[in-house]
Amino acid sequence: MHDTSTGSTGHTARPSRRAVLAATAGLTAALTVPTTAHAATPDERRLRALISRMALEEKVGQLFVMRVYGHSATAPDQADIDANLKEIGVRTAAELIETYRVGGILYFTWAHNTRDPHQIADLSNGIQQASLGLPRGLPVLIATDQEHGAVCRVGAPATLFPGAMAIGAGGSRSDARTLGRISGTELRAMGINQDYSPDADVNVNPANPVIGVRSFGADPDAVARLVAAEVKGYQDARVAATAKHFPGHGDTAVDSHTGFPVITHSRDLWEKLDAVPFRAAVAAGIDSIMTAHIQFPALDDSGDPATLSHPILTGILREELGYDGVVITDSLGMEGVRTKYGDDRVPVLALKAGVDQLLNPPSLDVAWHAVLRAVQDGELTEARLDESILRILRMKARLGLFDHTSTTRAGVDRAVGTKSHLATADRIAERTTTLLVNEDGILPFDRRERRRVLVVGADPASPSGTTGPPTGVLAAALTELGFTATALSTGTAPSAATVTKAVTAAQDADAVVVATYNVTAGNSQRTLVERLLATGRPVVAVAVRNPYDVAQLPSVKGCLATYCWTDVELRAAARVIAGRVSPRGRLPVPVQRADDPAQVLYPIGHGLTY
Repeated sequence: MHDTSTGSTGHTARPSRRAVLAATAGLTAALTVPTTAHAATPDERRLRALISRMALEEKVGQLFVMRVYGHSATAPDQADIDANLKEIGVRTAAELIETYRVGGILYFTWAHNTRDPHQIADLSNGIQQASLGLPRGLPVLIATDQEHGAVCRVGAPATLFPGAMAIGAGGSRSDARTLGRISGTELRAMGINQDYSPDADVNVNPANPVIGVRSFGADPDAVARLVAAEVKGYQDARVAATAKHFPGHGDTAVDSHTGFPVITHSRDLWEKLDAVPFRAAVAAGIDSIMTAHIQFPALDDSGDPATLSHPILTGILREELGYDGVVITDSLGMEGVRTKYGDDRVPVLALKAGVDQLLNPPSLDVAWHAVLRAVQDGELTEARLDESILRILRMKARLGLFDHTSTTRAGVDRAVGTKSHLATADRIAERTTTLLVNEDGILPFDRRERRRVLVVGADPASPSGTTGPPTGVLAAALTELGFTATALSTGTAPSAATVTKAVTAAQDADAVVVATYNVTAGNSQRTLVERLLATGRPVVAVAVRNPYDVAQLPSVKGCLATYCWTDVELRAAARVIAGRVSPRGRLPVPVQRADDPAQVLYPIGHGLTY
């Protein structure tokens, strides 16, 4: 553990929780309405007084949001203690907070933070207690990536909604706001008060490996409307929403987790395309905006990633867009931000660029001490840190964290995964399923003529670890609807033997449903579909991720797009296949021809019904 006792840190009598609340009384009511201009009100002066009493080490810590392993703040499993010691140098979340005074904690499924709702609530309470029990202890921003769809850290029994592109296919601002409100209500009940959602990127590149279905679509105005609506929903639930990834990650063929993407848009195109949803988020009073680890030469020709760019974060986001909320980096462990500078320079340069929160550095010890040294050496001023901390504390105050941070198991039971919430998610999903192809009226299936249904295809891993497998979910849903459905998983790259097995199984079926996943020209999923079509059985494809699959399946007579492979979307697709509901979704992105990408096969807005 590191000595953080400079000044009076660690040597002052611990204040009671009542004293902490009294010192910040009245802050929440005064700061519940997000604004872009903050006058020096009496309540603001209280926040500044809190900052003035903080030791430098405490200020540095407040800027960091960090991962930590374990289901408990004080008693994680031994394997998680070992992982924490190896990666962070502490044993538990409580030790992390005591050692580094971090202002935020980030939950991940793989870090064993999100096993079940009661456990999550207990972990959140333990984190808050650990922080508030310290001298000058402050409430913690507890965050996660709960985008729904392809990125989801909290799984069932919490309510899981369709992902962003599915919501884009539904096109309903009311549904987007409802998603934000219900998701936020459930997160808040589990003690999570900041969600890194919605994705405000405009996905105009079908080959985008990292955004894709996480985006609402390719029309900037439609994306902007849905971003603003979802932000309002999270605000309704008093959870901080986060628009990402500024200045726009929608047109890249490189994943910034593993590489350094370059966006070649002109400044004019950026204004008309990428900027539109972020302007809408700012207008909606967004609490935080996450940066992108991308190079954008038209906005800054220095070669620096946007996360480290003063022209982009201060010149454009702060000054031109008028945003004065919290700016948070994407994970500092991603390759896109580590390519040009060392891990000790990245956090310092991010702060100089205009960032407030430093997310998940690969080595917290290196990053924390780098910022501390930068202030001690005069590269950063303590006043610069104070600016960021004030923004962070304003957000905590607006969320009511100075008044109340704890949650209860009874509160979890009242809010998380309720019948009403689950039913709402199902209804929203039904409005997103998109029928792309329906030749010869192949859909819907009539269970009197096509009772025996074989479901084959890809079974990608569940985003939250609590759903799927897709073929099994589809088969079970169809069986509940009166069919006799069986599932056969064939994978994302079926072998010749697997294809033959599926073709043999199709001989005993009246119809076949194929779940496809990111089909490309050379992918053997195409072979699977063609061989199944050759059996003469009716074959319907369900694109369970990218809707672009349909361009690779020219012979198929029926094709649906669900935009994700989680249960709520697949059950809705089953109801459409069975004719229990009519398809209502419309493509939020264009689908180009596979043999001539310059030509549009299906435009934005395409969607059939019956």
